[in-house]
Amino acid sequence: MSRNVYVFAEQRDGNIQKVAYELVGKARELADTLEEKVYAVLVGQNMNEKAGSLIEAGADGVVLVQDEMLAEYTTEAYAKAVVAVIKEKDPEIFLIGATAIGRDLAPRVSARIHTGLTADCTSLEIGDFPLVAAPGKESEQKHNQLLMTRPAFGGNIMATILCADFRPQMATVRPGVMQALESCDKVGTVEKFDVAFDAADMNVEICEVVKTNKKSVDITEAKILVSGGRGLGSAEGFGQLKDLADALGGEVSASRAAVDNGWIDKDRQVGQTGKTVRPDLYVACGISGAIQHAAGMEESEFIVAINREESAPIFGICDLGIVGDLNKIVPKLTEALKKN
Repeated sequence: MSRNVYVFAEQRDGNIQKVAYELVGKARELADTLEEKVYAVLVGQNMNEKAGSLIEAGADGVVLVQDEMLAEYTTEAYAKAVVAVIKEKDPEIFLIGATAIGRDLAPRVSARIHTGLTADCTSLEIGDFPLVAAPGKESEQKHNQLLMTRPAFGGNIMATILCADFRPQMATVRPGVMQALESCDKVGTVEKFDVAFDAADMNVEICEVVKTNKKSVDITEAKILVSGGRGLGSAEGFGQLKDLADALGGEVSASRAAVDNGWIDKDRQVGQTGKTVRPDLYVACGISGAIQHAAGMEESEFIVAINREESAPIFGICDLGIVGDLNKIVPKLTEALKKN
């Protein structure tokens, strides 16, 4: 019988990624609802010392798979390791971060264990779900299902999906959507899980790992974000937002409209089809506040909105709203901050 909630704890260069702790936090909530346990699956090499941090984050235990073939991520070797754990442990739920690695790994794992996969989820809940029966048959109520919600049709609707007949129920989850728990003194176990690898499991040869010097800003880590939308009018408009962000000690982000117009890079996009952020301060400049954008930033601690349209939806979710021309307001605000 399938039991417990398992999380793939992604690591890079021996460092467990933030999304792993976020997933453990959500898994803890789901497992408590089901009265089950949380286990993290950690795959790599020389990860003994890092495993305990996952228990401190809320896991009841860690399943540790180590081998020299797992030192660097390769699809085939990691898929074999995770599939072996799932077949042995038979989890009820298995969660993976929707990162570059997670998006490569998850579909291969789900295909090999013959279960469904809901990708790029923004919400996970336990609930009951009625299944519509075929004509002449009675409808069935499925209890304690994982209700997996994700944007669909370009973010225009939110679809809730369930995997009624196969286990585990699998989902990839966007980084930044879930919240990690505060570090606790939880007592847990670290189980070393052996998987036999051979040459066939390494179908690619890693000749060299080249790390670029380009540092990509992760807006999900920023405490302060100054975000621009269609109201900026052009890419040049982001110059004044950069000045304001620098004065505040924050980063620049954007709505989908600004990204679609080519004014700013995709990795700065906030919203259902971008990144979910929770900064201490979010300044929305020239952003109307459509539901797709609001879904990615409405959990911010304090939201300031600047928009010339009094009826803009953004004013319905902000803590402080300013109706006016951002091209006049932003420079004055920046100047005042620099003086202080």
